[in-house]
Amino acid sequence: MKILVFMGSPRKNGDTATLVKPFLSELESKGAEVKTIFLYDKKIAPCLECFQCQDKLEEYGCAIQDDMNEIADEILKADCFILASPIFIWYCTAPMKAMLDRFYGLHKYYGKQCGPSLLEGKMCGIIATCGYDLEYGISPFEDGIKRFCEHFKINYIGKAAVQKNIGDDVDKFETEDSKKIAVDFAEKVISCCTKLKRKE
Repeated sequence: MKILVFMGSPRKNGDTATLVKPFLSELESKGAEVKTIFLYDKKIAPCLECFQCQDKLEEYGCAIQDDMNEIADEILKADCFILASPIFIWYCTAPMKAMLDRFYGLHKYYGKQCGPSLLEGKMCGIIATCGYDLEYGISPFEDGIKRFCEHFKINYIGKAAVQKNIGDDVDKFETEDSKKIAVDFAEKVISCCTKLKRKE
């Protein structure tokens, strides 16, 4: 199984990366093929809503020539993708939001003829870190991704999330509780992907 992890944090060794590490380790220990893409390293322009992608039914087809074309190729090869991000103003970071907007070319609903979602049947989950109460801090992002998955006919498989308050004495993302949250989510991802493979 192929699992793609999009890292939306600007810090490669920050809180979100710390939470993701045991998640990745567990996936790899179970034999998953895992690739991580750091979105702050990529050039992803905003969507222009030019609709040129909509009449190219068998390919991504975006008119903008940047790193999003490579990202689209990777996601089309994956069984599951994970959106890992700190929460900035109740949503994911800017590079991740730009990427999600550019997913427009991965469904073909608005062209001269209605086409498919190229992501239909894939799986998506969230790994998130924030400083607010988790439900208050993360629910706008999670609600948005649930709607995104419904629109694209993707299977949403849930989230792993940890809160850290300013002034905490310990690094919340390195505690055994946080590691267990990450490992348990990895096991859920493996289970969901295995079930998907059996259906194919």
